[in-house]
Amino acid sequence: MLEAGAPGAALLGLLGLLVGSFLNVVIHRLPKMMELRWAAECADLHGDEKAAPATAQAAPFNLMVPRSRCPHCGHEIRWFENIPVFSYLALRGKCSQCAAPISLRYPAVELTSAALFAWCGWQWGLGWEALAWCGFSAAVLALACIDWDTTLLPDDITLPLLWAGLCAAALRLTDTALPDALWGAVAGYLSLWLVYWAFKLVTGKEGMGYGDFKLFAAFGAWFGWQALIPVILMASVIGAVIGIAIKLKGELRDGGYVPFGPFLALAGLTSMIFGPTAILAAIGL
Repeated sequence: MLEAGAPGAALLGLLGLLVGSFLNVVIHRLPKMMELRWAAECADLHGDEKAAPATAQAAPFNLMVPRSRCPHCGHEIRWFENIPVFSYLALRGKCSQCAAPISLRYPAVELTSAALFAWCGWQWGLGWEALAWCGFSAAVLALACIDWDTTLLPDDITLPLLWAGLCAAALRLTDTALPDALWGAVAGYLSLWLVYWAFKLVTGKEGMGYGDFKLFAAFGAWFGWQALIPVILMASVIGAVIGIAIKLKGELRDGGYVPFGPFLALAGLTSMIFGPTAILAAIGL
């Protein structure tokens, strides 16, 4: 095992670039996979004999197939056009066939993933503890982007993240004792669940989704119940500031809402890097 510092940071940073490239696939495809699954389930429940066979016979679509293509011209992305960050720079941010612009999101996710992984290597070296937090970083980054795009926080990521936090505590891969992790998960879920129902009873509207409960529960599992208040405070402050800015610019989505998951995710990543107590100190508590 490499000690904490530059060697571990460099190796895990390189791994983070590769993982970031895969996260771009997850961010784009997982919501579409969920929609296809829901469509198939609806067709089956309604006994739609025409839709069900068509869904069953559709070409495979998952995280592995089909090969990535340009959404504008259908050009199949070749391996040398898919090297994290470097291919984007070499192509000057454009498709090699039709010259359509490639979203800056792709290299941004790759670089963010690399930075988070490198920080884990710097902090914990190259060992199981660092790899556990790298997995945490990758999952939270993917969830933040998916929720921002679609207002969805998939169970396919939130629930494994929650269980991983409990397992990490049991294996002593985090500083959180298992009882604190367990009650953190319980308190994280129930606290936002209660807020959700209180808000709905008062206003008749849904202020957040069940995915937010599960993500907050996962943070309780990773950081312990003691971290829940600083995490939710930071997420609420960031969300309020950005929400007001978006409203003033007139860029609110239909329904006038902003997803809460990305701000919760940012607070979770901040807690990983600086620690929950640093958040309270930063706001004077």
